[in-house]
Amino acid sequence: MKAIAITEFGGRDKLKLMDLPQPKPKAGEVLIQLKAASLNHLDIWVRKGLFKIPFPHILGADGAGIIADVGEGVIHLKVGEKVLISPGIGCGICQECASGRENFCKLYHILGVQQDGTYAEYVVLPAQNVLPIPHNLDFEEAASIPLVFLTAWHALVTRGGIKPGMKVLIHAAGSGVGIAAIQIAKLFNAIVFTTAGSDEKLERAKNLGADVLINYKKEDFQERLKIETQGEGIDLILDHVGFDTVMKGLKSLKKGGKLITLGATSGSEVPIELRFVYGKNLSIEGIYMGSKGELIEVLKFFSDGKLKPVIHAVLPLEEAQEAHRILEDREAFGKVVLKI
Repeated sequence: MKAIAITEFGGRDKLKLMDLPQPKPKAGEVLIQLKAASLNHLDIWVRKGLFKIPFPHILGADGAGIIADVGEGVIHLKVGEKVLISPGIGCGICQECASGRENFCKLYHILGVQQDGTYAEYVVLPAQNVLPIPHNLDFEEAASIPLVFLTAWHALVTRGGIKPGMKVLIHAAGSGVGIAAIQIAKLFNAIVFTTAGSDEKLERAKNLGADVLINYKKEDFQERLKIETQGEGIDLILDHVGFDTVMKGLKSLKKGGKLITLGATSGSEVPIELRFVYGKNLSIEGIYMGSKGELIEVLKFFSDGKLKPVIHAVLPLEEAQEAHRILEDREAFGKVVLKI
């Protein structure tokens, strides 16, 4: 089968089109003929060597396609069904998995990291990680949803306890998590503050529902938040930037506020002044994706049109290097998708 894989860590030039063996499903697994795969920053970290993996390795956590084969014991899925992937994989048998909290499983991992992912014509994964595509979405749209919308839902709803009227700061409006979080926050009638590095991206964020737009290249977001909230501060912050934003974010929270960290694109070693944390009764929580049950809940809002995919570009699989460039150069507003 055709696949984009790496045989060593490094830059975009390490992404190579290869002819690799087609995988076969074992008991409890399904084989999906992929039609689309979407990119995440996680793919870049894998390519650069953040994780220990065997080579050759196929990147990609998100994908959608058609069931091509099923392994022994799989009776609820049929060949020919159109499906998308739930990219978080647990052991399936521990207490956390059995209680629907597989993202707390000791063996939990994301597709495309510890096992081959979706930049390929075919992928094998556990049957429980396959979900039907909402009727109103095509393969490219479906592939763009799971990781970022699940992460944003888990952060805002499950861990953030979002409520109407809450002031929520969402960094990087044009990122995959950003476009998901803005929509979800507005779904719950929160007041959304968002940052981006261009007025064009901010205008598109406004169309998604963002209320207060901050161009971080033109003004200090901490000072702007102080003005906008009349010194009171923000209730909840979603931060996947890291070094550049965490401390200013903590200083921008109101008493009892919460900062949720779910990534670190600018660096993960962050100096923190603890007096701002204990002195204002602040909370810092880390999250890693979410559960399949939460993804099922998210997908309901796509079926009725209350949430919508946002796609920046669709490129053929063979142009994976260009797709990575778009993401790394921060050109994208929304998701970059590979068509297979």
